[in-house]
Amino acid sequence: MRWTVGRWARTTMMMMLAVAGPAWGQARSGATAGDGGAPSLPVSMPWTLPPMALERMSGPIELDGSPDEAAWRDLPLLETVQHWPDFGAAPTERTEIRVGHDDEFLYAAGWFYDDPDGIRGNSLRRDRWDGDDVFDLVVDGFNDDQTALRFATTPLGILVDQEILNDGAFGGGVDPMNQDWNTFWDAATRVTDEGWFAEMRIPLSSLGFSAEDGTAVMGIIAGRYIARKDEKHIFPAIPPEWDMAEFKPSRARDVELAGVSEQRPLWVTPYALTGVQRVRDPGADAVRAPRAEVPTEVGADLKYGLSSNLTLDLTVNTDFAQVESDALEVNLDRFGLFFPEKRQFFQERSSVFDFSVGEGRLFHSRRIGLAEDGTPARIFGGARVAGRVGSWDVGLLSMQVDGIEGAAAENDGVVRARRTFSAGHQVGGMLTSRIDTRGGADLSAGLDGRVVLGSDYVTLQVAGTRNTIGGPGVATGAMARLLWERRSLDGFGYDVDAIWSGAGYDPALGFENRSDFSAVKARLRYSWQPEAGSAVTRWNLVTAARAYVRNQDGVLETGLFRLRSWANLRGGHWVNLALNFTREDVSEGFDLPGATVPAGRYDGWDLFGYLGLSQARAVGAGLELWGGTAFDGYRTNVSVEPWWRLSRHLTIGGRLSLHRLWFPERDQTVNADQIRLRVSAALDTHLSAEAFVQYSAAARVISTNLRIRYRFAEGRDLFLVLDEGRDLEDRYGLDSAILGRTDRRLLIKYSYAFRP
Repeated sequence: MRWTVGRWARTTMMMMLAVAGPAWGQARSGATAGDGGAPSLPVSMPWTLPPMALERMSGPIELDGSPDEAAWRDLPLLETVQHWPDFGAAPTERTEIRVGHDDEFLYAAGWFYDDPDGIRGNSLRRDRWDGDDVFDLVVDGFNDDQTALRFATTPLGILVDQEILNDGAFGGGVDPMNQDWNTFWDAATRVTDEGWFAEMRIPLSSLGFSAEDGTAVMGIIAGRYIARKDEKHIFPAIPPEWDMAEFKPSRARDVELAGVSEQRPLWVTPYALTGVQRVRDPGADAVRAPRAEVPTEVGADLKYGLSSNLTLDLTVNTDFAQVESDALEVNLDRFGLFFPEKRQFFQERSSVFDFSVGEGRLFHSRRIGLAEDGTPARIFGGARVAGRVGSWDVGLLSMQVDGIEGAAAENDGVVRARRTFSAGHQVGGMLTSRIDTRGGADLSAGLDGRVVLGSDYVTLQVAGTRNTIGGPGVATGAMARLLWERRSLDGFGYDVDAIWSGAGYDPALGFENRSDFSAVKARLRYSWQPEAGSAVTRWNLVTAARAYVRNQDGVLETGLFRLRSWANLRGGHWVNLALNFTREDVSEGFDLPGATVPAGRYDGWDLFGYLGLSQARAVGAGLELWGGTAFDGYRTNVSVEPWWRLSRHLTIGGRLSLHRLWFPERDQTVNADQIRLRVSAALDTHLSAEAFVQYSAAARVISTNLRIRYRFAEGRDLFLVLDEGRDLEDRYGLDSAILGRTDRRLLIKYSYAFRP
């Protein structure tokens, strides 16, 4: 039977309405008073209020975790309420938060009264949350209601900072939290018999802001998280009616900072690197045993504020030593795998460069200086400008990269501009170029725009590519996308995503996991918050469908219909259940480790279940169960992700996945089992180490990564990184007797950030 997009869509909508009808009735009948079942709160919507004055500090403070100076007490108290589990209720533990500023810094302090035995401080590693209590401050420096910076600390004084984009929404495949962004700031904490206390000091130069006549307007959200209760206190009173509402810039409280001026920071960070490595080269003309090499590198990064909200980053001889190895993944399908960017140079205001198009990206910085297999190429240097000019977000990038394995050296460039209007409307464009020294060029261009209609967001994107690399021919291609989404978490939510991608569309600096296709993706969700005191704090029912059609022959290449329910449980646990019906049309057979999937059309189904325990527990795990059909065979996967926090100094965790595919008609089996063991250790907030070992039965590889870091001060670090990969079978035939089966690298790097 031949399915067209129209037939698939009609059938999908009928099934969605059939499922949504009774679900809607049951959900509404159990709802409490208020919009969509959320408890009512007799307060104004704080994000609609005029800006309030943020007080100046009346005197100096000592950043020691004891906010007992008069300067703190002179600041007004920010009134907090429960964000969850019972929105609008009074906090079960006394919470006081105050925020102020002076000419150079934004200050925040928290008095978090509690039983000392109930306080959770589990990690001593920077940027690591392990079920700890948290004090966080979200700052929308641009006041654009779309992007923000999050600063958080724990009872042990750990610094966690993140960049927020897309107004904190996951809509359209965008990950709104950049976990790898870092900047310069300080925090100190103290635990006593009364509870725990915290102070933050954030340089205004780390925020990015615009000031008119000495006054800057920003948005702020302040909060406290009690891990053992899974209870969030928040200012202002933002209802949990959206995903990640506690980090949503458009719902922040606007504040005015008077008497501030433009900040232009200048930071220089030179580094030196050395070590020893033994890496095989099976492609060499004369196969020989690898010899020990001693790499020696020096380089530097420079960060300069062109204005208070526009930053210039320069790099010379960029290195990769501080980057953790990727997790081993085995592709059990015919489409590509996506790996995120982790290099620090590309993190500053990375949201400016975002151009996500569903499951792909017009620009993905990981494509710069890294081959498809992750092999790094030397980056001679480059420049990057990111920030805001007037109402425009702007980004400029130019990197000079050496060739890999005989490929020509190249220059990679990106230009991005996007304007945000009132109510969140946006319009923008992007240009990317990859030009090599042999005259080849790859050019890509895209335009995007978004209109906000109340709770609905309508996004339109078009893009095209022109490629001359690799030959005299010229390939042209285009892509177009229309996304309509309702982001509200309470009551009905939905999104419809339509994409068309031509045969020649292939952005060299982007990411696409399939090409030459048309797709329609739809999701209908109903979500509600049960009565206060219920064991379930949030229910979600979802019906989703996806249809990918090959443009070449009009055949449905991939189809999915999903029934899903997930719930957040009191205490921080959660459960996720799904039933999937699938169709796969394989135009060309492909190989899996130990099996072959022939061309053909396959209808199937699978069941998925996940149970996650609260991260606040000293011992816990996540359990995943998955089983059903796979092409003309079957698949099962039982995975457990346990953790054991022996103390604040040592945590052991990992993942055990028993993943099998078998095809009885051909008597073939795929063993895709994986084992990961991770050990995190820290003596204090300065010295930390993390090691993990991975084993993949399908790839027949064991890889090891050890990363030791000594943090002298913010931006001044000593790293020791050990990477090793060992093949468990003969990958290179007879050459393995000479080459061996192991690649090994030990690197030592020291970086020193200072202000000239």
